[in-house]
Amino acid sequence: MYLKKVEGPRSVVLPDGSIMTRADLPSPQTRRWVASRKAAVVRAVNAGLVARQEALERYELSEEEFSAWETAVSEHGEAALRATALHRYRQASEEMP
Repeated sequence: MYLKKVEGPRSVVLPDGSIMTRADLPSPQTRRWVASRKAAVVRAVNAGLVARQEALERYELSEEEFSAWETAVSEHGEAALRATALHRYRQASEEMP
């Protein structure tokens, strides 16, 4: 079996005790971003499996878009990454003084 040389760790242990590997990440050709894929990328960056800049380049994400994902997860949990939930949380934060 051949292992491709990659920068950084091949796997990390997440706070819940589960193990995440690079194989758990979405494909670089991903164009439809469902909540579970967004959450996987945010988890990988937060755990140090993938560097933030590598994730931005690999998935062709803007800094703003990825920051919005991180903010949604930190403030409201991974469920906030759903398109309808994200819209709802944005409205709620805009209404707050």
